[in-house]
Amino acid sequence: MYDIIVVGGGPAGMTAALYAQRNGKSALVIEKNGFGGQITHSPKVENYPASLSISGNELADSMLSQILEQGAEIEFETVTSIETNGNKKIVKTEEGGSYECYAVIIATGVKHRMLGLEGENELVGEGISFCAVCDGDFYKGREVCVAGGGNSALQEAILLSDKCAKVTMLQDLDFFTGEKKLQDILFSRDNVERFTGVKITKLLTDGADFAGVEIEQNGEKKEIKCDGLFVAIGLIPENEPFKELAELNSYGYFDTDESCTTKTEGIFVAGDCRSKAVRQVTTAAADGSVAALAACRYINEL
Repeated sequence: MYDIIVVGGGPAGMTAALYAQRNGKSALVIEKNGFGGQITHSPKVENYPASLSISGNELADSMLSQILEQGAEIEFETVTSIETNGNKKIVKTEEGGSYECYAVIIATGVKHRMLGLEGENELVGEGISFCAVCDGDFYKGREVCVAGGGNSALQEAILLSDKCAKVTMLQDLDFFTGEKKLQDILFSRDNVERFTGVKITKLLTDGADFAGVEIEQNGEKKEIKCDGLFVAIGLIPENEPFKELAELNSYGYFDTDESCTTKTEGIFVAGDCRSKAVRQVTTAAADGSVAALAACRYINEL
């Protein structure tokens, strides 16, 4: 029997476990893949307080070591359901595990929608990125492509155009779907080129290094040499198993505010899986602390 079970081992989940343990509560973190979440895709993290530069993997390892030192327990399993039995919560997993607690913090994060191309996974963090705020500085004075045409892609490209020698927009539709104001800002810049109605058909490499993309437009193929590719074609929250416990918005994110509470007593949410304007490692960690302290207060009042 645990005080708090955290579903998800990214920065939000591990921060929640840290705050739970430091407030005298026992915490179990259940993670299905690997600890660290999306931050592990970043070869360098230079916007996290107190670290001039650290790899995403190093940051995740440091967080994991810290919560283990504080006494948190971990399990590598996939949570499929959360049941309520009086004041107790029962967390069940695909592997057959069943764990009891008083409060649950869901911090399942999101996964980036991928292009589905050969060699893509191997190039993530080695030429393929998802976050201009996180990785844009590594491409100062260099040429990059951005895949996507919605608001997120346009915003990423605007940030990149301030740093990069050239930004090439690649949109599979015949038009950009993002706001006109964002389009006006981006496409007024001399270092931005755009292609619509194109499909990225291949990732180009020079040995093991990323070297550009092959695109197809109107049946013709063309190679675009670049130093990096930023993929901004959407995020996928993995909240469906918990939709009866917490409201989801039309995009599948938990529809809750900065309090990290839900419609179900004793169930809290934190991190990128929650509806929010900014998704960064710092905001995920902030959510983790808020959710953990709220869970501790809830348990104290039982």
